[in-house]
Amino acid sequence: MAAPIRSIIFPSVLLFLYISVGIGAFNSDIDPSDNVAFHSGNQQNVQFGAAKPRRFLLYDVNHGEGFNLRRDVYMRIANLLRRLRQDEDWVLVLPPWGGLYHWKTRSLEQIRIPWSTFFNVESLNRFIPVIEFDEFVKESGQAVIDQILYLQGYKEGWTNGKWEEKIDERECIDPPSYQPDGKGLYRGWFWGYSDVYAKAFKCLSVQGMAGIMAPILLHNVTTRRSVFIDRAEEMLHDYYGQVDYWNARRSMRFAKHLRDIGDEFRANSLESTDEKDKTQTTEDWREMKPKPGSALGGPYLAVHLRREDYARSKRKEVATLPRAAEQIKAALIKYDLRKVFVATDAPKHEIKELKKLLPDYKVYNYVPPKGILENFKDGGVAIIDQWICAHARYFMGTGGSTFSFRIQEERQILGFDTKMTYNRFCGDTEPEDCEQPSVWKIVYD
Repeated sequence: MAAPIRSIIFPSVLLFLYISVGIGAFNSDIDPSDNVAFHSGNQQNVQFGAAKPRRFLLYDVNHGEGFNLRRDVYMRIANLLRRLRQDEDWVLVLPPWGGLYHWKTRSLEQIRIPWSTFFNVESLNRFIPVIEFDEFVKESGQAVIDQILYLQGYKEGWTNGKWEEKIDERECIDPPSYQPDGKGLYRGWFWGYSDVYAKAFKCLSVQGMAGIMAPILLHNVTTRRSVFIDRAEEMLHDYYGQVDYWNARRSMRFAKHLRDIGDEFRANSLESTDEKDKTQTTEDWREMKPKPGSALGGPYLAVHLRREDYARSKRKEVATLPRAAEQIKAALIKYDLRKVFVATDAPKHEIKELKKLLPDYKVYNYVPPKGILENFKDGGVAIIDQWICAHARYFMGTGGSTFSFRIQEERQILGFDTKMTYNRFCGDTEPEDCEQPSVWKIVYD
C-alpha cells in the first residue's frame, strides 16, 4: 500500500501546511522548474519564467448516477476549480452527457451530448471558466488526458467508527473501467469517444470535501497539464448551502431554447407568462436577487410524481395514484386553482388513470413533438418539465428525489416563497401531515 497523501483531523491547519510545502504521494511528479519566482538574501529579486500554459480539469460521475445528481457534482467541482485558480490558470472541461439510466428513449443515440444542449454555457462562464470537451481536444491538439485520478471509498470504512477527512493512494477496490493497452496507455469509457486515452492512472481512497483535492492538483501532479477526476461524487461540498454553493447553482441556467419551449407551453396551456407571474429574469444571474415571496407564479399547481423505480423500492414513502390524487385535489382547492401540471416518469396508462381520478380539473403533462425529442433528447425534455414546474403557483414534489430538489432550488432563484415550494407527497402509510423537505434558503454575496 502506498504512503498516505494526507489525513486530515484539523482540516484548515493541515490544508495550509500542505499547500505551503506540497508534500504527498505524488512527489515524484513535482518538477522544481515549475517555480516561477524566488527571493534571495535581503534583496528581493523576482525572476519570472515563461508563462505556464493553462491546465485542464476534467471529471466524471459513476455511470449509475442520474442527471440531477450530476448537476450537484458539477457545483462541487466548480468550487474546487475556483480554489485552484487562486494559484494557477485552470479551466474546467465539461464532461459530455450520455448513457444515463433514466433516459429511456432507446431509439435515440444519447451520447457525446455537449452541455450547450441543456445549459447556457455563457452563464456558467460567469462563475468559472468552462469549455466543452471538443474544445479541449482542439486546444490541446489531441484527445489525450495526462492523468486519471480514480476516486473510491475506504475498503475498511471509517477507522474505529470515526469519520475524518483524509485521502490516500490505494490499490483499486474494484476493477476500474480503465485498463492499460499493449503500449501502457489507459483505455476505457470516455463519454463515447473511442479515440480518447490517458497516459497515467491512480486509484485514490477519499473521504472528505472537494477541496481535499487542491493540494494534490497544485503540488503533486504539476507535470500533468490535464487531470481527470473520475467518480467525483465521492467528494462532498465544501460550501453546501452557503454563498459559493448558491453562486454555482445560480450560474447553471438552462439553455434558452429549452426555456423558450417551456414558456410557450406555459402561455398556451396554463395562462402563464413571466410578466403576469412576476418571474422575470435578468440576462446575468449575478444581477438577479429577488426578494423571497416576490414571485407569484402561474395559475396552476405543479407536481413531480415519481413512479417507476420509486413506486417499487419506496412503497412506504411513495403515494399510490389514488392517494396522490387526493393530495393534489386538496392543494387545488386550498389555492383556488383549476389546472395541474404533472411531471412524471409514469407510463401512459398511469397518467390516464390520474386524469380520471381528477375529473373536475384539467391535468396537463408535456409530450414533446418528435423534432424536440430528437434535438434535445430525454435530458432536454426533463428540463422543460422542470422549467414549467418552477413557474407554478404551488409545487409539490417527491420526497428524496433530486429532480424535485432541483425544481425547489429553481423556484428559490426565481423568488418564490419557500412555503409554496418545499412540499412533497405523503406516502400511503404516512400521516397527512408527514414531514416535509428541509428548506435551504438562498444566500447571496
